[in-house]
Amino acid sequence: MSVLSESFTRLSLFIRFEIIILAMSVLVTSCSAAQKQPPAVYPDPRLAVKTADHPQVNSIEQRILDQYQRWKGTRHRLGGTGSQGIDCSGFVTAVYRDAFNINLPRTTQAQVHQGKSVSLNELQPGDLVFFKPPGYPRHVGIYLNRSKFVHASKSKGVTISKIDEYYWGKYFWTAKRIIPDAKN
Repeated sequence: MSVLSESFTRLSLFIRFEIIILAMSVLVTSCSAAQKQPPAVYPDPRLAVKTADHPQVNSIEQRILDQYQRWKGTRHRLGGTGSQGIDCSGFVTAVYRDAFNINLPRTTQAQVHQGKSVSLNELQPGDLVFFKPPGYPRHVGIYLNRSKFVHASKSKGVTISKIDEYYWGKYFWTAKRIIPDAKN
């Protein structure tokens, strides 16, 4: 019996070790994980096909809002990339891929190095907005208009928030224009 008991103990320790390694790998792939990423691909937005849902509308903001409706309320999950949970950079990657056929790097740390820098007062729909709030090493969302942006919030999941002086405005870090000459 002692040989069987010893084998069971070793197996139990091995399983625990694998669970710890899996949990650590999820943490490493979070919004701020440093990984080598492929460069972004920038198609010409003037050649974009109109969406089936809105044949008369081809605006950048509307495409983002269409994606928001798809993802709205999806809970935040660190390292997540799907409907069971998604993090901020995963959400941005999915929206850009599905709405604009643009492949962005997976992490916030890599996304902040893409595109052209723009100031807070020059923001246009589709620009990426980056923040350094408490509890996040980095955070990213997609600008809509009138100081609103869509993002995967830790507390609310995929939602629309406002860049105001009370919270997000205090933690604004930088913004990047990914879509060349982004205009509605």
